[in-house]
Amino acid sequence: MTNNDDKYIGMMLDGRYEIIERIGEGGMAIVYKALCHRLDRYVAVKIMRDDLAADEEVRRRFCAESHAVAMLSHPNIVAVYDVSHNDTVEYIVMELVNGITLKQYMEKKGALNQEEVVHFSKQIANALAHAHERGIIHRDIKPQNIMLLRDGTVKVGDFGIAALENEIYEETGQAIGSIHYIAPEQARGECPDARSDIYSLGVVMYEMLTGEKPYTGETLGEIAVQHMNAKPVPPSEKNPDVPAELERICLKAMCADLPERYQSAKELYDDLDRFSQPVVPSPEEEKKQRAREKKLERQKRQESREAIRENKRRASRVSFLLGCFGVLVVAIGLFSFLWNSWLGDIFAPAKRINLPDFRGLNYEQLLNDPEYNEMYSFQVMFVVDPEAEPGTIMSQNPSSGRSMMVSPNGIEVELTVSSGVTMTPVPDIINIDYREATAMLKQAGFYVEIENIVSDSVAQDYVVDVSPGVGEEISTGSTVYITVSVGQELDYVQMPNLIGLSEEAAITQIESAGLSYGGAERIADDVMSGTVIYQSVEAFTDIEEHSRITLSVSTGPEG
Repeated sequence: MTNNDDKYIGMMLDGRYEIIERIGEGGMAIVYKALCHRLDRYVAVKIMRDDLAADEEVRRRFCAESHAVAMLSHPNIVAVYDVSHNDTVEYIVMELVNGITLKQYMEKKGALNQEEVVHFSKQIANALAHAHERGIIHRDIKPQNIMLLRDGTVKVGDFGIAALENEIYEETGQAIGSIHYIAPEQARGECPDARSDIYSLGVVMYEMLTGEKPYTGETLGEIAVQHMNAKPVPPSEKNPDVPAELERICLKAMCADLPERYQSAKELYDDLDRFSQPVVPSPEEEKKQRAREKKLERQKRQESREAIRENKRRASRVSFLLGCFGVLVVAIGLFSFLWNSWLGDIFAPAKRINLPDFRGLNYEQLLNDPEYNEMYSFQVMFVVDPEAEPGTIMSQNPSSGRSMMVSPNGIEVELTVSSGVTMTPVPDIINIDYREATAMLKQAGFYVEIENIVSDSVAQDYVVDVSPGVGEEISTGSTVYITVSVGQELDYVQMPNLIGLSEEAAITQIESAGLSYGGAERIADDVMSGTVIYQSVEAFTDIEEHSRITLSVSTGPEG
């Protein structure tokens, strides 16, 4: 069926959601891209097929699952915004995710490196832990239901709904792709629990590590029996680069024996997190390493002395060459000529300059200057500054006066440039969900800072106040501060240890712990650029949920 033949294209559901185009379909529903006219944003709308909507039991389960999943709120779960059911249509309104599925990513890359496997698996485990704590089992974890965003964020979709769709596939005789990821207890027809999702995640990890599914067969029955026997070839036999500890975690997650499997997604996440942390040697290991280094140094000194003695012996054997002084003079003259011609340029010390001050200059003139373009590689970031002319360079990194080595690719310099001022009114976001409020503010061109307060009168996660006030015109690019209710009482969470992580991984940890990311300060340090070197709250302390956490991030050693 084409879009022109689709009766839903152009339809306005509940006077709010305008159906734009079809973007996918499953066993029981068709997925459309739609425009929410109330919030002026694009969403995904999953509409139940007409033939299934006539089945009262299917409609009842569809509605029950949808309402349950709508209660989930987690950065690694595709959000469900709305659920509607009436005599004519049953549909769910979900977050429209701009990305590709993990299946598509693996089809493109094959086996993934261990950093990607751990990064993706931790986020999926976090999503499962959140859902399991609220009594919701996914029942159909597979790469097709996992979305990857460009920034590396994972979004798990179709909680509860996917398993119901697979039942419809089976009843209509269509292929069931999920058999490759089904837990043994599900294959035996038993009722799945949280550990069934963990098994399926283990199979997904296996496929990410090896580029292959652990079990294959000519029929679905053959594959199901292999899951029940659960004797996979170790991932390291298919990919020798798989670390032993990561292999152990993967095989424990997909263990057929329920008591031997991870008992919670949090337990699996903790093992993955420990694996990803840098290894700190014990004092005894450090002592042994220092002893090995001293031994190696002694060996080098001994070899050096032997080399000196050998050189002396060679010098005595070739003393007769002094008679060839004339030849030597010619050789020296030739070398002098070559050095002055081109060898001197090759072996001369690298040129260093003191970086000039670009502040106050117009960046377009700078970029169009051939002399500057030959020596520098400029990266430009625009900011709103009402006091500066558009195009004026406001700051630079590295700073002026700094001694820099001239490389063949040019000296890299980051320029912060004024974009001028555009005045925009603050939209009315009072008493709506903070996630929708944040999306509205960002769409208007503002940065957003969130402060949480206890409130007896405003529901949890809804906006209590905004500053500057609603309707007030401020420059695009300004920061708008919103106050969000956390309900009548604040919960306390444990602060994770972020030191040594990448900034991206640290932000994921902060959000997964129920805290709020408050930005980062960039500081030169000996550790690798992009590594967290300080956190505003000490690790493992109990702090209020939603507290703002700031970081200090290394920009690398000073040049």
